[in-house]
Amino acid sequence: MTSSWLQLSVRTDASVLDAVANFLIERGSPGVVIKKNEVQAYFACAGDSATIRRDVQRFLRGIRKVCPEIGAVPVRWRMLKERNWNSSWRRFFSPQRVGKAFLVAPPWTKPLRLQGRELITIEPGMAFGTGTHATTRGCMEFIERATRGRGGESITALDIGTGSGILAIALAKLGAARVWALDNDPVALKVARENIQRNAVGQRVFLYRSPLNSIRRSFPVVVANLTADTILRLAASLARHVAPKGFLILSGILQPQAKDVLLYFRSNGFRLLKQKREKEWVTLLLKRT
Repeated sequence: MTSSWLQLSVRTDASVLDAVANFLIERGSPGVVIKKNEVQAYFACAGDSATIRRDVQRFLRGIRKVCPEIGAVPVRWRMLKERNWNSSWRRFFSPQRVGKAFLVAPPWTKPLRLQGRELITIEPGMAFGTGTHATTRGCMEFIERATRGRGGESITALDIGTGSGILAIALAKLGAARVWALDNDPVALKVARENIQRNAVGQRVFLYRSPLNSIRRSFPVVVANLTADTILRLAASLARHVAPKGFLILSGILQPQAKDVLLYFRSNGFRLLKQKREKEWVTLLLKRT
């Protein structure tokens, strides 16, 4: 049982409350409370609490950059006394169907295996990607499409910013022979390693704490669930790592930023196959021509 918790209160415009709440859940909060113009979230105290604070501030700066009309975003952190959260926080997570191929569940549940679905077991923790966020779901649905109908062809894939490892696991579950999963966050890599072992795909998913440019090959499927700013900063390298006629799946993009991302890749040898819009988020499925 965790002995202490950090409570975060974020006051902002109602139009972005959902985006903030989703991010905080994916960043490791077991659950959030949404009030009028305020989101409250809880984080288990750990050695990387400074990292969590930094990531929250970075995300909020990104929100303000895209939606400057919301103005200042007051943030307040406070320490809570010991409390028995061991069972109460788990109610925020339950098995979820994602697309037509996956069932994502936390390890303390025992869901029935649904016919035709791959079970992915993810421990909610301090790394992005538990299957609850619109960007994660969008990527998983497009992974399903990109790997479908390959006639048994063995493929390799690249997952950039793997977070919890959920997208790399999804690729392996749908038949990728080898998945290269990159992240520069040691906490994310630790969580991803545990999830990869939990899902018995350790022989096909390989974690790297390496910059993208250190990878000297291309892949039939590349997935990057990042932010629009990061995608545009890495755009040239992302494009180089997609094999001819390969698929590029991009997410973490707020709707006003999607046109800039599309403009770059359409101008550099990619065509848009499909885009998924869910709330304020956009996920893109592109193919190299």
